Amino acid sequence: MNKAIGLALLVIGVGLAYWGYQISETVTSQLTSTISGSLPDEVMYRYIGGAASGVAGLFLFAKG
Repeated sequence: MNKAIGLALLVIGVGLAYWGYQISETVTSQLTSTISGSLPDEVMYRYIGGAASGVAGLFLFAKG
């Protein structure tokens, strides 16, 4: 059961990171990044959520 949950979390983490990357490539996001010097919050939330989900999924998959 842990391996299935771990694999699901790993896939979700990769999906969130990819979604964040897609958002970071939009014109609005690039303009915000150019003006403020940092990524928009919506991109950072997806990157952080993807990383946390991916690490938790990898841990559960390896442990199970």
